This record gives sequence, C-alpha cells and structure tokens, in this order.
Amino acid sequence: MTEGSHRQRMLEFFKALYSGDVEGALAYVTDDVEFLANAPVDILPHMGHRRGKAEMREMWKAVAARYSEMRCDVPILVIEGDKVAANIRVFFRKNINQRMVQFDVAAFYTLRDDKISQIREIIDTFDLVEQLLERDVAAILTGRRSSGI
Repeated sequence: MTEGSHRQRMLEFFKALYSGDVEGALAYVTDDVEFLANAPVDILPHMGHRRGKAEMREMWKAVAARYSEMRCDVPILVIEGDKVAANIRVFFRKNINQRMVQFDVAAFYTLRDDKISQIREIIDTFDLVEQLLERDVAAILTGRRSSGI
C-alpha cells in the first residue's frame, strides 16, 4: 500500500477505536498484534502489555465501558513505509460523573500486510491519573496545599 492509503487506514482505525467500535477497530490489526503502554496497572488495569486480538478486545471493551463518550483529534500523523507515528489528543467522558478527561498519546505503530501488528503508546500517566482520580496527586505526594483539579 502507499503511504496515502496507510494514512487513510490509520484514520479509519482511529475513528472506529475512539467511537467505541471495538470490532471495527480489531479489523485493522493482525491476529498476533502486540500492544505496550507503560502505565500504573493497579490504577489502569487494562493497560500494560497485551498480545493478540482477544486481549485487545478485552482492553478496548474495558475502556469503552468506562466512558459515555470517546473521541480524538490526530494533529500529527507521520508515515514512513511500515512505520506510523501519531500525536493523538484523546477526549473521554467519564460514566460516573460525566467529567471530561483529556490527554495526549504519542503512539507508534508497525504495519504488516496492511494491518497494525504493533502498538506502542506513551502517555503522561501522571496527568491522566490525576484527572481520573480527580485529585492533585503532586500535592498528596509532597504534602503541599492542593491547587484543585
């Protein structure tokens, strides 16, 4: 495939994934897809290392179940051969109180046979955890007064 068609497929993948269409997103990955995101799995148990469509389905369904709305913007998408880099701005609305969580993801993909075979995400998990817990974690850790979240 050309880089233009890779671009279109990646945008379609993001649209499916961030609209909560787990099965649609799975159509864009290989059967042995590998996922890695360094994250505190005691707080974000669905993150970490995943391998294969079944584990990806489980992870993506867990995420979709936590949020009433999901969407993303992809301001940067760079493709070179079978490698893709994306800067993704993610917006998730929490089910429990309808608060919007927003964070950036640096995502790196490897393509094989026109499908995603590897996903590596880098997230500012400190910021994400603060938003999810709705606590000023830095204030808790340092003992200083909270600036409020």
